[in-house]
Amino acid sequence: MMKWCVIAVACLTWSCCRGDVVLPSVVSDGMVLQRESEVRLWGWATRGEDVSVQGSWMASPVRAKPDGRGRWQVSVATGEAGGPYTVTVAGETTVTVRDVYIGEVWVCSGQSNMEWTLAMTGDAESIASANDDRLRVFTVGKQMSLHSRFDATGAWRAATPGHAPGMSAAAYHFGTKLRAELGVPIGLIVTAWGGTRIEAWMPASSLGAFVEYESELSILGVASGDPSGRVEMTAAIERRWWESLDDAGVRGWTGADFDASAWGTMELPASMGPDGLDTFDGVVYFRREVEVPASMAGDALELHLGPIDDYDDVWLNGVHVGATHAENQWSVPRVYAVPVGVVDAGRNVVAVRVLDTAGTGGINGKPEQMMLVGGGERVWLAGEWRVRRGKAVSEIRLGSRGALEVNANTATVLYSGMIEPIADMSVRGMLWYQGESNRHNAHRYADLMEAMIGAWRARFGGGELPFYYVQIAPFNYGGDTGQTGMLREAQRLAMRVPNTGMVVTTDIGDVRDIHPKNKKAVGERLARWALARTYGHDVVYSGPLVAGAVREGSKVRVTFDHAAGLIARGGAVRHVQVAGADGVFHAAEATIEGETLVVWSERAGEPRRVRLGWGATDELNLFNEAGLPASPFEVEVQ
Repeated sequence: MMKWCVIAVACLTWSCCRGDVVLPSVVSDGMVLQRESEVRLWGWATRGEDVSVQGSWMASPVRAKPDGRGRWQVSVATGEAGGPYTVTVAGETTVTVRDVYIGEVWVCSGQSNMEWTLAMTGDAESIASANDDRLRVFTVGKQMSLHSRFDATGAWRAATPGHAPGMSAAAYHFGTKLRAELGVPIGLIVTAWGGTRIEAWMPASSLGAFVEYESELSILGVASGDPSGRVEMTAAIERRWWESLDDAGVRGWTGADFDASAWGTMELPASMGPDGLDTFDGVVYFRREVEVPASMAGDALELHLGPIDDYDDVWLNGVHVGATHAENQWSVPRVYAVPVGVVDAGRNVVAVRVLDTAGTGGINGKPEQMMLVGGGERVWLAGEWRVRRGKAVSEIRLGSRGALEVNANTATVLYSGMIEPIADMSVRGMLWYQGESNRHNAHRYADLMEAMIGAWRARFGGGELPFYYVQIAPFNYGGDTGQTGMLREAQRLAMRVPNTGMVVTTDIGDVRDIHPKNKKAVGERLARWALARTYGHDVVYSGPLVAGAVREGSKVRVTFDHAAGLIARGGAVRHVQVAGADGVFHAAEATIEGETLVVWSERAGEPRRVRLGWGATDELNLFNEAGLPASPFEVEVQ
């Protein structure tokens, strides 16, 4: 079900008492600054006031003047790791930030698996042993916004038994591994929100390249700007959306003169059932001819249809007489006023267009609820109706309706609310643990990731900042028809973006829990990527990644990168499939030969494609000598 409304959000302006120097929450006691960099420090002060910034490691202060909105920013050289230091910001008033360290800073973002805390994992041992003053975590408070926010709530916390329970478990274990290997202070900025899709974490500038978000971004542009004209504009977009359900070829289906004799029939009221309609989500048209006595023809009438699941538009003799487009009205009886002059004596045609978005829809009340009423008379409408399918849900852009509820999954709102407030921090790199909420559009996920990575890198200072992420783990989503495999494949393909890396979790998931508890392995595998690719340590950082597949007679040889010591734990290689020319995948056998996998299936015929671990709950047993699992994949056979 969808809920649609427009929420107006007032523009944020910064205010402070005259003469006050104000700093964002992320520039506060206990913060960690990126070492050996020109880091940005910023805040607000009275316009025209001179502001000086002095770090206790600096030989002299740097100065700035606030802009027209009172905001100032400076660049400060940090040098090598160390601390504790102070940062003093002086204007008409003075603010001193204490207990500041210089080290390595990473942004850690995503949905609930990044948000999942040490306390939630039940990791009492890690909590009890958390005693590292130089591992600091700043958790960004949850906020969504239709415009770029200046600040967010949060505070820097050291890893202690008192603070550790509320820290992101994956981020914490990433940080402890870096602390052990690098020996420098580590700062982690955690900005995550459970159940959110990637689109919420992207700016409009990057989503604008995707046509499916045009309407949503249009509405957001109105909602975040001048409210004048909002109602008229959103209503117009809403009307166009409903009209788009009928292309030029079917608009006649609701007219009085259309011949529907070739359509199927269905007894109403009822849930949709014949000809596969019980499993069909989308638009369905119903028509019925009725005889109206002359005594009713000259009156204003009421058309009663009973409850309709989910949404409906109704015509009488080709005249649109009513509609229900609001959400959660599936149990509400429909009653529509029919103006004088619409109904004729004799033959009349009632047409109903139903949009069912999920489950079993229909005109499914009671027979006595279906009637045309007027002048104390009734014409009963229950009985045989003509029925025909229209567009399926897969052909309808449900997310593009004109009015929009702003929630944590609305496009751009978490980027504006939870990335923008920290984006002037200088960081070494970024971690991303998300994907479960994008299984529905897995085919677009690799492109969305690429766009998001580019936007984040540009906003945090440019260049190819390291971006390491986690592939979703095995889980029984129920009713999965390949979406999970497609999403994992999209995540693998996103490694085409330079300076990115992916952690595979097919061996450490829990098919009964979408939040697997072993976040220590996740964090340490992320750290492997950072240690090897960012810090130059000699460590194996990836499990086997498919490189290609070549036909050898009726078999296929699959090659890998990062496959030294390739082994199948616990027996034969599991969850391998092969498809032939018909594109149907069949279970396959596989043997390991050196760093390659030889695959075959007698049922597939000439092999064309190979898959590994495509099922939602597939737990893989193919590893390299470092104990890192192979990524699921689909590859074309050459």
